[in-house]
Amino acid sequence: MNPEVQAWFTQWSAEDQAVLLKLREALVAQLPEGFEETINYGMLGYVVPHRLYPQGYHVDPTLPLPFIAITKQKHYYAVYHLGIYAFPELSAWFESEYQDRYGRLDHGKSCLRFKNKEKIPYELLGILASKISVGQWIAAVEANSPRKR
Repeated sequence: MNPEVQAWFTQWSAEDQAVLLKLREALVAQLPEGFEETINYGMLGYVVPHRLYPQGYHVDPTLPLPFIAITKQKHYYAVYHLGIYAFPELSAWFESEYQDRYGRLDHGKSCLRFKNKEKIPYELLGILASKISVGQWIAAVEANSPRKR
């Protein structure tokens, strides 16, 4: 874990650190090769680095292309997975799997919200992280790029 990431964890309570570390471990264990860990927008994130996608994030090309981010919000733990926005079938799969195990999923277009830490599906989130490679993510971004419109 790089020093910037280590420092990010220190802002949280011991309880929140434990949950966020467990989320990190689940994602890192399953993320396909090529994604890199960083801090973006104050969150722990997994991105496509500029060396693999020099164009960067269309909103701010100085930033790497984001893919997944995790953080603690005021009332919940959040996992921002941009792939579930880009791939509706992936979103439907995750929601169905979650519902079968825990009940109704609280989510937005790319945000998964977990108010109850006992209902965070670490293993399922790891599987979700594994389902899109760097190449697939770049292709999806390119296909929907506002630069092409």
